[in-house]
Amino acid sequence: MHAKKVEPVYLCVNAQNKVQHKTISSEVLLGINPLGDEAYYNYEAGFAPFEQFYTGEREKIDLVMFNRMTNKPTIGLEVKLTALPDNTTKDLDEGQYSCEIVVRPPTICFLACSICQHYNTDAKRNRLQKILSVVPQINHWEEITDVLPHYGKIEEAVLLISKDMYKHQTPLMIQPVWKTEGGKMRLAEDCLDVFVWSNLATIQMFCSQDKEGNNISRFQRAVIWLYRMLFDYSVYSHFDYVRIIKQHSYNYANDKAFALSGRRTYPFLACEELTHPRIKKSEIRNIILGGGQNLLSPERRFDAVLVNSPDIFE
Repeated sequence: MHAKKVEPVYLCVNAQNKVQHKTISSEVLLGINPLGDEAYYNYEAGFAPFEQFYTGEREKIDLVMFNRMTNKPTIGLEVKLTALPDNTTKDLDEGQYSCEIVVRPPTICFLACSICQHYNTDAKRNRLQKILSVVPQINHWEEITDVLPHYGKIEEAVLLISKDMYKHQTPLMIQPVWKTEGGKMRLAEDCLDVFVWSNLATIQMFCSQDKEGNNISRFQRAVIWLYRMLFDYSVYSHFDYVRIIKQHSYNYANDKAFALSGRRTYPFLACEELTHPRIKKSEIRNIILGGGQNLLSPERRFDAVLVNSPDIFE
């Protein structure tokens, strides 16, 4: 996309915490010319600028862009390769297709770290702590019955932080989409595009979802995780990511934070680029080079579609 001067769609929030679409150049997104000799792509690597904010075992983020000349990382990003449409939208009109997104617990940690980067002085941490103080004291955070009555205030605090720093939001997640013909294992002609979620737009993924009565939903749990990480950082200058996840599971497994079906992601992603991705199927031969298609893993769905489309590379 950089070579063709096509800019990814950038999902970010405005002053009212509403998700809006802009565009972002690949160079601004990655902090470096993505085709330059100085660019190094480090996959599933530690990202030092985040690691100062949490204790314990270091989590690996999907992509760390590194500048060979300065010997410094430029950005750490999560990557979500998603199929368009998913099972919940494949029978709808093409204009209503969308993708499922699955978010892992480490993404919530990276989200918290990206916010900590903004509140990185004593004065700013005090400001953060003041915003978070709208939540009354909770003595047993691991107990649903103690936390749920105050959930509204917890979410309010997280959204207040988003409003406070909306002018300083940063990219957190890259979402490439690949489109098939109505969910079949055949690539559509308008095949590929990229969406980028800011850290604050990512918050809207789980703050805007349905609640579950007398239980804490996975979406609410993610909000609680984020609040606890930010509160601990505001007090101690760091947070214990692993402890927060383990002690606040609320009867769910911790293999994922939450998942959004295509019907839930559609209100965020809906645009012409989602209905008609801008990179055509014929361009794949200019993306996968040097016989790379022979090294794909057919057990992966996207790889399988490419393996079963040898005409692309003729």
